[in-house]
Amino acid sequence: MKYDYKAVEAKWQKVWEDEKTFHVEIDHKKPKFYALVEFPYPSGAGLHVGHPRSYTALDVVSRKRRQNGYNVLYPMGWDAFGLPTENFAMKNHIHPAIVTKNNVDHFRSQLKALGFSFDWDREINTTDPEYYKWTQWIFLQLYKHGLAYKKEMNVNWCTGCKCVLANEEVVNGVCERCGSEVVHRVKSQWMLKITAYADKLIDGLDGLDYIERVATQQKNWIGRSHGAEVNFGTTAGDTLTVYTTRCDTLFGATYMVVSPEHAMVKEWLDKGILKNADAVKAYQAEAARKSDFERSELNKEKTGVKLEGVMGINPVNDTEIPIFISDYVLSTYGTGAIMAVPAHDIRDWEFAKKFGLPIIEVVKGNTPSNLDEAAFTDVATGTLVNSGFLNGLSVTDAKKKMIDWLEANGKGCDKVNYKLRDWVFSRQRYWGEPIPMVKCEKCGWQPLPESSLPLTLPDITDFEPGPDGESPLARHKDWVRTTCPCCGGPATRETDTMPQWAGSSWYFLRYMDPHCKDAIGLQGSTGILVSGGLVQRRHGAYHPAPAVQPVLAQVPVRHRRGAHCPGALPEAHRPRHDPGPEPPQLCQPARCRAGEAAQAVWQPEGRREGAGREVRRDGAPSHREDVQEPWQRHQPR
Repeated sequence: MKYDYKAVEAKWQKVWEDEKTFHVEIDHKKPKFYALVEFPYPSGAGLHVGHPRSYTALDVVSRKRRQNGYNVLYPMGWDAFGLPTENFAMKNHIHPAIVTKNNVDHFRSQLKALGFSFDWDREINTTDPEYYKWTQWIFLQLYKHGLAYKKEMNVNWCTGCKCVLANEEVVNGVCERCGSEVVHRVKSQWMLKITAYADKLIDGLDGLDYIERVATQQKNWIGRSHGAEVNFGTTAGDTLTVYTTRCDTLFGATYMVVSPEHAMVKEWLDKGILKNADAVKAYQAEAARKSDFERSELNKEKTGVKLEGVMGINPVNDTEIPIFISDYVLSTYGTGAIMAVPAHDIRDWEFAKKFGLPIIEVVKGNTPSNLDEAAFTDVATGTLVNSGFLNGLSVTDAKKKMIDWLEANGKGCDKVNYKLRDWVFSRQRYWGEPIPMVKCEKCGWQPLPESSLPLTLPDITDFEPGPDGESPLARHKDWVRTTCPCCGGPATRETDTMPQWAGSSWYFLRYMDPHCKDAIGLQGSTGILVSGGLVQRRHGAYHPAPAVQPVLAQVPVRHRRGAHCPGALPEAHRPRHDPGPEPPQLCQPARCRAGEAAQAVWQPEGRREGAGREVRRDGAPSHREDVQEPWQRHQPR
């Protein structure tokens, strides 16, 4: 008799759905287990093979845990805001809410057909106002704690999507979504102050069981370095501050380079100080068409323009040195200006050779150098030469003495710096969470009262951003005009929306109480997770973008009796000496690899009584005819 897997699987999937086999309720009598998979973006193409690959691993683990008597939370939801849906909606003249619903329905039917044991009663959707009410609430807490602010800054601007892009969304100078050219623009943006947590993020990696490659990526992304800020004078009477990790090489600085976007360049242009203004402006326009990744590529050709009419002044010897603009210096790192020591830096040496600039050796190493052929970069150790009061000192002693000299003479100070930048949190588009802020001419920016949340999107039909890059919401004056919650006077709403990653930064919390109306989602839910609960998580390499998570851990959350701090790991995963929850642990979930999951289930112990049985909601085993054998679960679908 031929096995009709389609009919068999459809039959039992209907039984599971009707009987809510995988529904989970709070039960303090059972051990707790939370299996978390990354919720998908519901694209029009439907599932790809990467989705069931990770979901299957934790589905195996979840089923095994249920059979072992655990109260298992294995939920699913949708990361549904975002540009692809909005672009499709504009192209096909369909409201993005309709596109999203259709895509979600398609994804859900595919996942159910695959037979995953998700608790569908806990399904969440980031575009649901009852969900993004709490995304907006989180933003308000961040603002009230000084962790959200607005700032004029240089950003990546997609000329096609007409919105701001993160560096990761720019590939070879074009938008990864639409392929349009990306340029740099200065725009007013909402920012999240993730840099306030740089040390906690990097120090928190110690002791985690991340694979070495991922931990190294995280550390490089945060990019902590120890050095000094040094103040260079200029012949225009201004001060240029640079950040350097090698202040011991100051006597070898023979020129300076500032980013094309540096504020001082604009000031000198406005004052008419620069004699080659046209060349400077042309270079600025050229640099604006490159991404930060392209500009910082080590092996690219070095380009730049000397600023005619102003010179820098080296603070250690009062020597006048030329100042250039070049795209390999980024305004987003350090101060946007560098001192160049071409004898001991490859990029500086290549630049100096191209523009005929002096090269002065200031560190003598254990191996011979030939500065006519290449920079001498083996300078982690060595002895200082051609360096005045540093001559004869080791590199370590010279750094310390130079910092002491800079501070004593008011020329600089010790400084810790990071590559990590604050998170640009504005998008000039429609399909995203409205930012719950209003601007009053009298009171400035004011947060909406929490009682007025959610601030919902207006129902509009024109989603195209304005020609100057303003959000389509800005055209809808009835929605924009409002009153100031502080003084009651006229005010305007913020028309930018949040990025797609806003709602996906905290979804794992909402699963624990997705229908809670008066708190973020933790009230009364803790019987699922706490008191020795286990968490297993199946994602790809942890993406840096949701770095708002450790910030969220600082936000006060309301609890009921016995509730669990959202920033803490379950007790089973804390060291014995740990006195309790620590906010940065929010981004330290336990992990599970698919191979380990499979091994934990299909271990060579022989077949035990009841293997393969599904446990009903009331905890009782299924009848014999309800049993689905392990080999039946993996039939092709």
